Amino acid sequence: MIALAEPNLSGNESEYIRQCMDTNFVSSVGPFVPRFEEAFAQFVGTPHAVAVSNGTAAIHMALILAGVGPGDEVIVSDFTFAASGNPIFYQGGTPILVDSEFDTWNLEPGLVVEELDRRARLGLRMPKVVLAVHILGYPARIEAIADACDRHGVWLIEDAAEALGARYTDGPYKGRQVGTIGRIGCFSFNGNKIMTTGGGGMLVSSDAALAQRAKYLITQAKLPGYAYFHNEVGYNYRLTNLAAALGVAQLERLDAFLDKKADIARTYDEAFQGLEGLRCPPRPTGLTPTFWLYSVMFSRPWEQPLEQLLKRGVQTRPLWTALHLMPPYQGVPLLGSGKVSESLCSFGLSLPCSTSLSKKDQAMVIEAVREILK
Repeated sequence: MIALAEPNLSGNESEYIRQCMDTNFVSSVGPFVPRFEEAFAQFVGTPHAVAVSNGTAAIHMALILAGVGPGDEVIVSDFTFAASGNPIFYQGGTPILVDSEFDTWNLEPGLVVEELDRRARLGLRMPKVVLAVHILGYPARIEAIADACDRHGVWLIEDAAEALGARYTDGPYKGRQVGTIGRIGCFSFNGNKIMTTGGGGMLVSSDAALAQRAKYLITQAKLPGYAYFHNEVGYNYRLTNLAAALGVAQLERLDAFLDKKADIARTYDEAFQGLEGLRCPPRPTGLTPTFWLYSVMFSRPWEQPLEQLLKRGVQTRPLWTALHLMPPYQGVPLLGSGKVSESLCSFGLSLPCSTSLSKKDQAMVIEAVREILK
């Protein structure tokens, strides 16, 4: 079976893990945690980075820092993995879902701006946060959203879990990476991401006070000193030194991983160009995606192509089910019709794109896709 997205651990990972074991720094204390945070902050271009246990914890902590509580509303993409929306419920908040645009597969900026302006015009209560998700490695068109958030005093938080390394190549954020535009950016290092710590996540911000408070809260809100004294409820969201060691080793190779992802995407694009019954992923201008997953749209529902590809030894997965279609999100507000996100999750499949994918295996995937389209 040609794997969909598997980790690439052929660098210094074993050596750094061995160092953790030799020194007994295997838990949340150890030199690799601050080393990982500093290297990651430098890579994405932000002053502060706080390592956490996973990407969901990063989003949850970001919402806590934004002050989201019972009754507060958070605007979030409808077409996204459930981990983007679930932390809103953790805080007793209400998601406001936003349909996607076909140009980037991300949330439609016009719908967000229109809703914020409408509420301001009518004197209605504003959402607490806009949580903009960068889907499948594609930067969301965030300029108009950021401007609207600034005008109306709404926090902008970025869920960049799937888009580490993606950049803006035009406009006011030219040269900036995703995750560095809003008040807080959230990343994930799950095993299938471009780089992995086996789990883990990162919260980044240009605000030193926010980063310092995040570090305090993820450490069970323990006050400095020897005494175990906690003056508020905290969380055990720390990353282990073992995981951070993996992260440091993976960061050393991240540029090469991104180049490989881009090469895989180019090869697929060229092979599938003009192929009837298949639509390649978007190539929006002014944005440089990272192609975390190479996902295509079939002209028929994904179930049959998925089974046919699996029979040919090609691992594949459907795209995220739109949140508004799932029971926990029934009845929450939806901006737009939801038809774009429904289309994406009804017809989309991701194809193998591991950074270790060989040219031979990619050629087999391409041939398998061509066969099932016949």
